[in-house]
Amino acid sequence: MQHRIDAALLIPGVGDPIRDATVVIDDAVIAYVGPSARAPVLTAGAPERGDAGTTHVDVLMPGFWDSHAHFLGLPQVDLASYSRTRTAQAAARATVDLGTALSAGFTSVRELGGLGLQINPAIDDGTVLGPRVYGAGAILSPTGGHGDIHSLPVDWMGDPAFAGHDVFALADGIPACLRAVRLQLRQGAKVIKVCASGGVLSELDHPLHQQFSEEELRAIVEEAGRADRVVAAHCHGKAGIMAALRAGARTIEHGTYLDREAIDLMLERDAILVPTRFVIEGFLTMRDQLPVHAFDKLARIADRHAEAVTLAIEAGITIAAGSDWSVSGPGGEERSREAVHLMNLGLAPLAAVAAITANGPLTVGPQARASGRLEPGYDADMIALDRDPLTDRSAWGDPRRVAQVWKAGRPVRPDDRRLAPRREWASSFE
Repeated sequence: MQHRIDAALLIPGVGDPIRDATVVIDDAVIAYVGPSARAPVLTAGAPERGDAGTTHVDVLMPGFWDSHAHFLGLPQVDLASYSRTRTAQAAARATVDLGTALSAGFTSVRELGGLGLQINPAIDDGTVLGPRVYGAGAILSPTGGHGDIHSLPVDWMGDPAFAGHDVFALADGIPACLRAVRLQLRQGAKVIKVCASGGVLSELDHPLHQQFSEEELRAIVEEAGRADRVVAAHCHGKAGIMAALRAGARTIEHGTYLDREAIDLMLERDAILVPTRFVIEGFLTMRDQLPVHAFDKLARIADRHAEAVTLAIEAGITIAAGSDWSVSGPGGEERSREAVHLMNLGLAPLAAVAAITANGPLTVGPQARASGRLEPGYDADMIALDRDPLTDRSAWGDPRRVAQVWKAGRPVRPDDRRLAPRREWASSFE
């Protein structure tokens, strides 16, 4: 069962673009990538599936990866509101948000805390529309840390009657950390997420402060590694960054206070930075919607974060694009705008493409499928754009520029698309 896609411009994810190129899909896998003049002759297929035919597009590239996503079904930027949200209600919203992400070109997401892990089986069996979800399950945090909701009774955080127990897991000491990892693995987690420093949306903790001890982090990384899982470490402050890297974390999320010493250690450990500039730029336009404590912390770190990302790019750190978007509804469909933010901070256009495609699977490690590239043998997860994203930045962050999406070789039909009303951002493309 084959299908041919001819593109005026093909962007493979890694390597130079190819003009007048063709991709041949064989079932769910890419069979050929190269000049149209040398493309193989198709075998007969099933007309009702669109096989053994040809589709013509302007620009063809791998499906986007959001390497730091949250599908929480959270209607507002206030984690405490989770205590007033039923899990079924949150999951219903998150399911729509996952469909919106796929329609906007995201064929894979690494979800670092949220309901995607529980929803993913319904995506896999075709019940609902959505990307491939590499879920972490619950966020691991020490008591009082970034993954704790400080205004609520601490006993609620582990109570199954509380919706937040699905996405937050408190663990103190090595035995509790091991159990927390094992509980996520029991749910099928493909990656483990830890809070190595304080954060922004959480109420009382400070982004500069290290949270888990190095011994706890090492135990988490080793336990995850026994199951071939890698660890993603939420880190703003340098102390948390260094502790997470020494413990063996695969990715540093945010990296606000990276400096030369920390960058050198990242290079030594071949660690990946997922900057998530999208959420910082987005939340800076939402002062009236954020809790006061969150906006104040965000405003204090925003410039330092930009400097850190630029330093990392100049040093040659591997960058993967992630949105860190956690709000249900409008906004999430524009998450590919992260590529523009990375380019504004110094990443070259082709490198930005790699960050949002080919580098995504690197953040998952052994659990990742062969995706993020247009190469023979890779998953036929692809998108068509109506303009060149290497020269026209309006191609990024606007789902209307996504002309077609293929997941596992199957087109997402236009009438399947689930796009929320577009949110008006305060700033324009630069």
